[in-house]
Amino acid sequence: MAAEHPRWRIAIDRGGTFTDCIGNPGTGKQEDDVIIKLLSVDPKNYADAPLEGIRRILEKFENKKIPRGSRLDIANVESIRMGTTLATNCALERNGERCAFVTTRGFKDSILIGDQTRPDIFDLHITKPDPLYDSVIEIDERVTLEDFSEDPEEFHSVGDSRENTVIGKSGEVVKIIQVPNEDQVRDRLKTIYDSGIRSIAVGLLHSFTYPVHEQILLKIAKDVGFEHISLSSEVSPMIKFISRAHSAIADAYLTPVIKRYLDSIYQGLMNFENTNIQFMQSDGGLVDGHKFSGLKSILSGPAGGVVGYSRTCFDKTNNIALLGFDMGGTSTDVSRYSDGKLEHVFETKTAGIVIQSPQLDINTVAAGGSSRLFWKNGLFRVGPESATADPGPAAYRKGGPLTITDANLFLGRLVPEFFPKIFGPQENETLDLARTEELILKLTKTINAEIKSEMTPDEIAEGFIKVANESMARPIRAITESKGHIVSQHILVTFGGAGGQHAVDVARSLGIHVVLAHRYSSVLSAYGIFLADVVEERQEPCSLILNAQSNLDIIRLKFEQLSKQTTNAFLRQGFPSSSLSHEAYLNLRYEGTETGLMVLRKSGEEEFASSFHAMHKKEFGFAFDNRKIIVDDIRVRTTANSNVRSEETVDEQLRKYPRKLVSASEEASFFKMVSFGGKRVNTPVYRIEEMHYGTVVSGPSILADGTQTNVIPPGAEATVLRSHIYISLLDNNPENLTRLDKNKIDPILLSIYGNRFMEIAVQMGTQLRKTAVSTNVKERLDFSCAIFGPDGALVANAPHIPVHLGSMSTCISMQAALWKGQLEPGDVIVTNHPEMGGTHLPDITVISPTFSKETGEITFYVASRAHHADIGGILPGSIPPNSTQLYEEGAAIYSELIVKRGEFQEDLITHLLYEEPAKHPGCSGSRRLSDNISDLRAQIAANNKGVLLVNKLIDEQGFNVVVRYMAAIQDNASDTIKKMLRKMVSHFGSTEYTGEDYMDDGTVIKLKVTMDVDKESYVFDFDGTSPQVYANTNAPEAITHSAVLYCLRCLVGENIPLNQGCLRPITIKIPKGSILSPTNGAAVVGGNVLTSQRITDVVLKTFKVMADSQGDCNNFTFGTGGTDVHTGKVSKGFGYYETICGGHGAGAPSWRGPGWNGADAVHTNMTNTRMTDVEVFERRYPVLLINFSIRKGSGGEGKYSGGNGVIRDIMFRESVQASILSERRAVAPHGLNGGKDGSRGMNLWIRGADENVINIGSKSSVQVKPGDRIIIMTPGGGGWGKRDGNVA
Repeated sequence: MAAEHPRWRIAIDRGGTFTDCIGNPGTGKQEDDVIIKLLSVDPKNYADAPLEGIRRILEKFENKKIPRGSRLDIANVESIRMGTTLATNCALERNGERCAFVTTRGFKDSILIGDQTRPDIFDLHITKPDPLYDSVIEIDERVTLEDFSEDPEEFHSVGDSRENTVIGKSGEVVKIIQVPNEDQVRDRLKTIYDSGIRSIAVGLLHSFTYPVHEQILLKIAKDVGFEHISLSSEVSPMIKFISRAHSAIADAYLTPVIKRYLDSIYQGLMNFENTNIQFMQSDGGLVDGHKFSGLKSILSGPAGGVVGYSRTCFDKTNNIALLGFDMGGTSTDVSRYSDGKLEHVFETKTAGIVIQSPQLDINTVAAGGSSRLFWKNGLFRVGPESATADPGPAAYRKGGPLTITDANLFLGRLVPEFFPKIFGPQENETLDLARTEELILKLTKTINAEIKSEMTPDEIAEGFIKVANESMARPIRAITESKGHIVSQHILVTFGGAGGQHAVDVARSLGIHVVLAHRYSSVLSAYGIFLADVVEERQEPCSLILNAQSNLDIIRLKFEQLSKQTTNAFLRQGFPSSSLSHEAYLNLRYEGTETGLMVLRKSGEEEFASSFHAMHKKEFGFAFDNRKIIVDDIRVRTTANSNVRSEETVDEQLRKYPRKLVSASEEASFFKMVSFGGKRVNTPVYRIEEMHYGTVVSGPSILADGTQTNVIPPGAEATVLRSHIYISLLDNNPENLTRLDKNKIDPILLSIYGNRFMEIAVQMGTQLRKTAVSTNVKERLDFSCAIFGPDGALVANAPHIPVHLGSMSTCISMQAALWKGQLEPGDVIVTNHPEMGGTHLPDITVISPTFSKETGEITFYVASRAHHADIGGILPGSIPPNSTQLYEEGAAIYSELIVKRGEFQEDLITHLLYEEPAKHPGCSGSRRLSDNISDLRAQIAANNKGVLLVNKLIDEQGFNVVVRYMAAIQDNASDTIKKMLRKMVSHFGSTEYTGEDYMDDGTVIKLKVTMDVDKESYVFDFDGTSPQVYANTNAPEAITHSAVLYCLRCLVGENIPLNQGCLRPITIKIPKGSILSPTNGAAVVGGNVLTSQRITDVVLKTFKVMADSQGDCNNFTFGTGGTDVHTGKVSKGFGYYETICGGHGAGAPSWRGPGWNGADAVHTNMTNTRMTDVEVFERRYPVLLINFSIRKGSGGEGKYSGGNGVIRDIMFRESVQASILSERRAVAPHGLNGGKDGSRGMNLWIRGADENVINIGSKSSVQVKPGDRIIIMTPGGGGWGKRDGNVA
């Protein structure tokens, strides 16, 4: 009997530019592998790249010619494994399957509204991604959760059919309000079907715990004839309606495309019955092709890379964590691997689509080989624009622009001799170095002429490389330091086509001392797919309290049930049970918080609590010993081990192969002049495949082959191993950025330092969000972090809340002057008073100084400002619509030390927030003191992170250098603003501009701007503005400064650092005693959220660039509890605060470019806080959200129309005090140049059983009862120009 033919294995990664294929003829030996690299799209030669790759591999294995286009016989192929960017490309290019979205009545616009934020706070032209669905229909059905977690009585219902309540899958009691009418559903689905749509996504409220109504729709949709039906309860059984609905829509949009592609693959194959055809999922596991879905394919290719380096580079014996550095053509993916486990996240956004599904934690930065190089506003900038594959870099001979690839080629860091000759009209030429040199020399002349310098072309090209390296190092710091890891204690693993040219320099900037490059680094994603395991996952929602023993038994049973489901799925696929391993997870969070952690079971269920406490403390910096732990989800991940291949570890190979120093003169393929540090060095180039194992190569040198180029700079050495190139940084200190010339400001370093300062503020914000407990900070992101000079001038900020950014500088400056000479290390200031640069009282600012190690003087301040949900006052939420005195709005803190010499002053804070406000008539102390204290501690932790990073930067680069560039980036911002204002004067031909607008109470805000370009004098004069009011729309001066700063930054229209330099050329004049400069004690809570918006509207229309936006934040609060003003009794309660989006103003054609239509349903200008998801909203509070939709027709018409506002309709299920603080209910948002006004807003109270409709005006507080509704209709934006095109 003949021996059985060895079964072949094939793995394929279909990328955007190249398709990589790996085949093994059944021996399992790496030396027998066949590597194929081909273009992903080459219609002249083949219809499908993966099939062409399979054909070429079969030709080699069978040693015969196989005609193109013929069906491929894969009888001898054991497995074909694929990763693909097909779904990602569909999402980016919006060419997926036509589909419809079916949802609960009142929520048809939920995807369009999203979380109501805008992606770029400084971009006046707000653009939102188009939805994936073609049409949407609403179904008359509704359920909600019966209990609410913020209930101070902690009442828990039981399911009772007589009350129409049942127990949901999560264990929560569900109230069934309306069951779908099946005839109505059938009619509506038939209408969609008749329009030609064959794929639908069903997303109903609370279906994560009660999927019954979605199941009803599934049955009817099948009967109607739909070919693909995605249920949100199946594709993503987790709380958060918006994310779950997005996921279902993405699945409906992408999966049919994936299925058709899979069918086309099968049509190109024959005898595939015994071949496993599997696809890589975003979670790093393989799945049978018939189960592969669009939702789980978004990160298919990058996931293969993570599996590739985790399998080939991680050593369990030393357990050193790895950082993946995958640098491709258009972007770079960074990731982390440690403890032998893949790290997953459960909500991401790709191409504007929110995906709620397990995915590997991969961060992408828009810096790849094809990223374009720009010189703008005195700064070097790399990307995010890309030359893509066509035309590609300038050197690709297609007329492309300068890119990172060109900079590397110019510097000698690429080896054209090893490049395939695929360029030029006949596709037979190598890279075009001459064209690259021409463009770089031209750019060098431009830069030197503009800044009067004598930089060499090498310095220019290397400068762009440094800026690119810094942009790629930034997300690596983020994924390590933000989670409590030390970045320097990792190994950097480089792969992807461009990674080898940058990896060592990136590692040096991070303080990492080892870089690994696998032999398959240029095809590592395909190799990871080759090595990967098959995975099955099951997950169910939950709401149990972890700490109860009886619940542990329930959880244990759930694990057994889910494990049985995954095991049976594998057995049906033919996997033996002996190959299976199970991982059991609980998604845990503390009661009262919304941030969960997925915790792996280590030994038994009893260990979950201690593991969660430890994980929480490591990632967030704290743990609650006495707070209940809630189980949100129960998850089982089962893996069938592929056992494809194992490799010797790097450490084993280092011990195995003796070190042998290379002789460059004898073993180098050739030498070439390569630039390092601005100087050309004669550098040896080695062919990797010709080098013996154990060979040691010192830098500078280049190790390359036909697919990869690894640059070994001076100060590093590379050891060639069987499976890897092991690169040691002999000097592993972070790179000192300082150049030799101490007297000049280097534009390269200026570009880098601007990003370094901002990165510190961003990491502070990440720390604050992680360590805070309140919804306002954690979910709504109502906070800001920034760095300031010793005089309080803003140095850098993270892109947080615009109204905070300029006003914080005023605050820090005043506090710095007040405490001059009195602060010591370990002291932290707290303030919120409007007299001291505060905005309104709920925004509490925490300020930490940093001190010079040499002189002991203050070098910087770091500060965080966060909105606290309640700080006392006359109403819950501390946003009273009817306040007339400052004390009515809560605790007012002029200036105190919240931390004194390292000791947190909890007694003082309790006195200031709880006891002091209650002394005033009709007022209560804080109703959420524990949250206040927790969030203040989080702000202190964020500041500590900032202090640590500032000091680290000073230690690395030197104090004098850091201070010099701190001043230089402010100079650069000042110059950029002056340049923009000169353009404005030139465009309009005027040096004087005036504008005004009115508040709803008749108060006028007037502005006159006078510009003297020659003298560089720019005056913003608010003379003529009305006096302060006996109400709360008074705005402290800091708010006007903030609004002007924000507008100037927006008008620049380019990505420059926002700092105090933006205001340096500006003189702002504000009349004392006006609404923009109120006297001490005046109420100001509305000034921050209402008047600030009116100021921005006035500034932008004064400059004729944009019609009015909604001019409002629509501040809505409700709550209970606090101190009873009649009895003095203190009762438990809760408070909730939200701001509601509206219409965005239409844009005018100007020197900045063409006009635009305003965006619908978005936060504008001075705020950008998120909206709480409806399911979280109803889980936490006694409410039923009836409707949240776009208010059609509310935007002003014009040549460019204003954006529409929204309708938000809330029914209350218990009695609460509800308050609205809003504007634009009397004075409409104005159009510009003949454009129509946007619609005014309106606030209605639907009261009692008779549903009496009451207009409660713009500012009101009412006691609502169960069944009452508050309907908030927000304003639209103004239009620009007449619709017929004739401008008034």
